[in-house]
Parts: sequence; C-alpha cells; structure tokens
Amino acid sequence: MKKLINHVDTVLAESLKGFAAAHADIVTLDPDLRFVARRTLTPGKVGLISGGGSGHEPLHTGFIGHGMLDAACPGQVFTSPTPDQMLAAAQAVDTGAGVLFIVKNYSGDMMNFQMSADMLVRPNATVVVNDDVAVENSTHTTGRRGVAGTLIVEKMVGAAAERGADLQACKQVGDAVNRATASMGVALSSCIVPAAGSATFQLGPDEVEMGVGIHGEPGRRRVKISSADETAAELCAAILKDLAPKPGQEVLLLVNGFGGTPLHELYLMVHAARKQLHARGVSVVRHLTGSYVTSLEMAGCSITVTAVDEEQLALWDAPVHTPSLRW
Repeated sequence: MKKLINHVDTVLAESLKGFAAAHADIVTLDPDLRFVARRTLTPGKVGLISGGGSGHEPLHTGFIGHGMLDAACPGQVFTSPTPDQMLAAAQAVDTGAGVLFIVKNYSGDMMNFQMSADMLVRPNATVVVNDDVAVENSTHTTGRRGVAGTLIVEKMVGAAAERGADLQACKQVGDAVNRATASMGVALSSCIVPAAGSATFQLGPDEVEMGVGIHGEPGRRRVKISSADETAAELCAAILKDLAPKPGQEVLLLVNGFGGTPLHELYLMVHAARKQLHARGVSVVRHLTGSYVTSLEMAGCSITVTAVDEEQLALWDAPVHTPSLRW
C-alpha cells in the first residue's frame, strides 16, 4: 500500500486538522474532532447537518459554508459517524429554527442519525437520499444507496435555508430534489482503505464494475470494458428509466469522478452523456463536473441527472461559498 499517511490510526484526525487549517476562514473544527462546523452561523436559520464515513471528500466537509451545510460529522474511512457526533453538531449549529439532517441511505448512517435525532430535544427533521438506481437492496443499505445526488440535495436545501425557509419547507425541498434525482456509477479499479491495506475488490485488466457503490460495493454486473459512449449509454439508460422524464424536461447533469479519474476523461463523459440525454429529448441546462463524491483513489465515475423546474434552478444558481464549491 502506497499512501501519504503517517499511521492508519491517525489518518482522519490529521486530515481534519489540515482541512480546518486550510479553510479557517470558512470552518471550525470541534476540539474533540466530532464535527466540522461553519465558522459564522446565521441566527434564526435552519441548521443543515450531514455526514458519513470519510474517504468521500470533498463530501461532506467540503460543502460547509454559505448556501450549503452548517456542519458535517466525519466517521472513520467508510464508517458511519456515531450518534454522539451528530448530536454535538446539532447542538452547536441550532440557532433557533431547528435542524435538518441530510442522510445517505446506508444502514449505519440511517441508524446513527436516527438515534441522534431521537436524543435531540429540539425541532428536527431528516431527508434521506437514495438516488442510486443500480441496486435496490444491499448489505449496506435498506433500499437504494445514497450517492452523488447527495451533493445536489445539499446545495438546493442549503439555498432554501439561506433564504429563510423554515424546517418543514427545507425538508420538502430536500425530499423533492431527491425524488427528481437518479445516479449510477462505473468503477475501472478498486480503492484501498488504509486500515485494510489491500484493494477492496479485484478487477481484471479488461473488466469494470457497472453500478458500483461509493464504498466499492458490487453493482449490477461485472463486464468487459467498452467505449465511453457505450458506458454512458448504459448508465443513462438506467437513470432515464428510473426518472421517466417527459420530452423537453430540463435537467442538471453531474458527472462525478470517484477520485482516480482525470478531469479530461470526466469531460469526455459529459459529452457522451449529453448525446444520450439529447437523443431521448432531455435538455441539459446546468452542469457540474469534477470529483465531488469520491471513493478514495478508485478510478471511474458516476452520472447523476436531476429533473429541475424554475424554482429548483433558482436554488441551484444561488450563491454558495464553501471550501469545495464557490459561485
């Protein structure tokens, strides 16, 4: 295993300290390393909290700031944060309007976030993200997995909260965006969890995992590698079958790298995906391209499509200032 680390037991702590130092104008790090929070909180604004296992950076800590999250709870690599972490974060960022938890649909995350919500004696609500069309059930989830669509939910709910939407309205935005979002990914290689020291799964030199999860979980099938156009065709077909958009539907297209894919290949996949969507009468009106929801150094990408209306486009276009997204 070749990684820029000191010891597997200190990876998370040292990474968090470096992150907090690099972005000290935007975030603060809890002294006990339980959560990262927005440095300047807005009184009377709904507090938005997400989190999950580390190794998916910049999700979630990279999206703390104006127009997005107020706090994020990082667990160990690919391991859910504890209920105590989430409770402490909620108590730290609640400025009087309640707290909304944004949770990816993984068993550990769901259980621990629910426990923290039960312990929090303040108004709170939860949005569950389950945008992955590749699988309905797995050992890691109850139903569909939450993957790159989580970023889109966090952005639009963040804009709504920044504009003064109340707790119930923020939840409604999150649930609506989640229902309108579908994703599917493909892996060209595995990743190595530091504590494991070896690849999570093995692929042959001419194989890819179609429908892979962001922790390296199996997808729909293992297949021989094909062209970018053929890969995009399979991913987009599954996504559009799920969303069933009407002709002329406007969408946001996110092409997300898993950590080991160069940007020029991601833009090539943008071109390939656009051809597929255009052929099915879908109009791409917004783009986001880059490695935003990663799986350590795994090579591959995911495609996420969100059907949008004018209100959601306005939320997407709203100003944001975080370590990893700024516009």
